[in-house]
Amino acid sequence: MDKESILQNLKDAGCEPVLIDKIIYFIFSAQHLKALNLLAKHKIRLLENLHQSQKKIDCLDFLIFNLKQKT
Repeated sequence: MDKESILQNLKDAGCEPVLIDKIIYFIFSAQHLKALNLLAKHKIRLLENLHQSQKKIDCLDFLIFNLKQKT
């Protein structure tokens, strides 16, 4: 992958500019394990956000279900 496609991928993945700079630096200085570590941590944060959103959706679904039962 070239630098521009990596940059775009990181932006699309929601990485902040500081994180992008670090990952790009590690990739192009052949410190791939450090880049992988940062990518894994970002993925974990995204998954945590996803799970929090899912809990909120579940709460809304429960409320909607109960309100529909009353009508």
